Amino acid sequence: MRTSSPLYRKIASQMKEHIHKKSWKEGEAIPTEAKLAETFHASRVTVRQAIQLLVQEGLLYKIQGSGTYVKETKIEHNIYSLRGFTEEMKAYGKEISNAVIDFKLVEPCDHIRQVLNLEIGEKTFYVRRQRLVDGIPFVLEDTYLPVSLFPDLSYETMSGSKYDYIEKKKKLMIKDSFQEVLPLLPNDEIQKLLHLDEAIPIIKVQLFSKLANEQVFEYSELYFKSDEYKFTIVANRRG
Repeated sequence: MRTSSPLYRKIASQMKEHIHKKSWKEGEAIPTEAKLAETFHASRVTVRQAIQLLVQEGLLYKIQGSGTYVKETKIEHNIYSLRGFTEEMKAYGKEISNAVIDFKLVEPCDHIRQVLNLEIGEKTFYVRRQRLVDGIPFVLEDTYLPVSLFPDLSYETMSGSKYDYIEKKKKLMIKDSFQEVLPLLPNDEIQKLLHLDEAIPIIKVQLFSKLANEQVFEYSELYFKSDEYKFTIVANRRG
């Protein structure tokens, strides 16, 4: 015997239609519980159950004392596509800016020195940047770039697009990037710089990139907000 769905699920289904048809827009508040109860001819308890179901499904989110909002679509990052952050965000029509937190000359640790194929004593630029989308920190980036390869690197350059500087100003061709993706809990400093209210899991990407001549030109560690990003992999099966 087939039983009918509970009323709150039927209401949740109708609310999904508002989201999918964009009558409830991403980032905007949905009507109040009282207004929804009136619209759907249901009790506020039933409406609250429907809202909670959509919160669990990741379509809505609540801000205490403010209301319930439509969840914005996560940025999709394809790890097999070598695009800079600026290029990636422009594809979504986002406003991009970089806040340079630290910019200095350092002698890298042995691991980074070996990745960059540097001699003992050779220095790199170390740059920490907040990558902001519409004024909100999305990514924290720590980058090491060899001084021997980029002697004219500046604070101003790193306030813009790193890859534009390498390809357009230095006239170098970027070939590929090797990335390792790790989930982790952020420390207090990273949590603060990403504007996280609590230490929720984030995504760390460790990578190094090569030029067309096989020279490694950067080592970077990037920290992505897991509530804003999703990572995709396209796998092909060959016969």
